[in-house]
Amino acid sequence: MANHIHIIVECGEEMSAISHLLKRLAGRQTRYVNRQEGRSGTLWDGRFKASPIERDAYLLQCYRYVERNPVTAGMVQNPADYPWSSYRHRIDEEHLSWLDDFAHLTNFGEDRASQIRRYRDFVEPENDRMHAFIQSAVQKNQLTGTPRFIDEVEKRIGIRIEQRDQGRSARGK
Repeated sequence: MANHIHIIVECGEEMSAISHLLKRLAGRQTRYVNRQEGRSGTLWDGRFKASPIERDAYLLQCYRYVERNPVTAGMVQNPADYPWSSYRHRIDEEHLSWLDDFAHLTNFGEDRASQIRRYRDFVEPENDRMHAFIQSAVQKNQLTGTPRFIDEVEKRIGIRIEQRDQGRSARGK
């Protein structure tokens, strides 16, 4: 995207790994761009946003959200038209050696051709309701998951983190 990136990563048990990854990525990108353009200073604005994903219920939906983001933004007509997306790698139109194979593609069929066809069929149609849910979770740094998943995470870390709307309006309004 022109003003942000989306990355789906698995951090294992060490949640701070994502912060460390993005700090290093921002530093390297900033040094590269500053060297190329003869400039100085920071490149990225603000802190990153994160939305832990309930793998079984929402991971594939999040892949669709990321792959369709350039289409939703009106930058391209088809996810495969966006040159900075992993989508072309997932459907075997391009090979990116640095990108892990998509293990969940096996959920779409027995052989590679049917997996790719079904993945395309899954990604290409827009799902407005799911898009809005994921976008809200990302913007608010909330969990992307079912109420049960949210309850489990809250119990595990001892903090209330459910997705909530803005509080009540000011008194007298």
